[in-house]
Amino acid sequence: MLAKTLLALALTVGVASTVNAEALTFGTAVNDSSVTAVSTILATPDAYVGKQVTIKGVVTNVCEKRGCWMTVKSDQRFQELFIKVRDGDMVFPMSARGSEAIVTGKLTAIPLSLEQSRDYLADEAKKQGKAFDVASVTEPVNFYQLAPSGVKILE
Repeated sequence: MLAKTLLALALTVGVASTVNAEALTFGTAVNDSSVTAVSTILATPDAYVGKQVTIKGVVTNVCEKRGCWMTVKSDQRFQELFIKVRDGDMVFPMSARGSEAIVTGKLTAIPLSLEQSRDYLADEAKKQGKAFDVASVTEPVNFYQLAPSGVKILE
C-alpha cells in the first residue's frame, strides 16, 4: 500500500512539474513585445543587418557538439534563420528541438564566395525539392544569421 501511495505521489509531482515548467533563458532578457516575423526579415535582410530584432519560432536543429548554434523555423515553409553564438557564450540544449523560442539579437551578413554561394543555394533548393542549375548563380550572395543577446526557449 505504501509503495502505491509513493508511486501516485511521484506521478503527481512529475505531472505538476511538467505543467509548470519554466522557460529556459540565456543571456539578457528578450524583447517579446516587438517580434518580427522571420519571413519579413528574410524578404529584405539587408534592411535588418546590424539592427536589433526579435524573432519567434520553433527550434528545428541544435549543434550537437557544443550547443553553439540552432535554427529557428520561419512562419513560411522552407525558411529558417540560423542563430549563432561564440562557443561557450550560450549552450543550447538538444532538448530545445521542437520547442518554441524567442530570440533577440543583431542580424549579421556573412559574404559567401561564388563557390560557397552555389553550394548554399543548391542545398536550399534541394531542401525545397526544387530543381537547381548551379550555372545560374553568377554572383556571390550573403548568408544571414542572428547573433543573439537573449534567448528564451519555451518548454
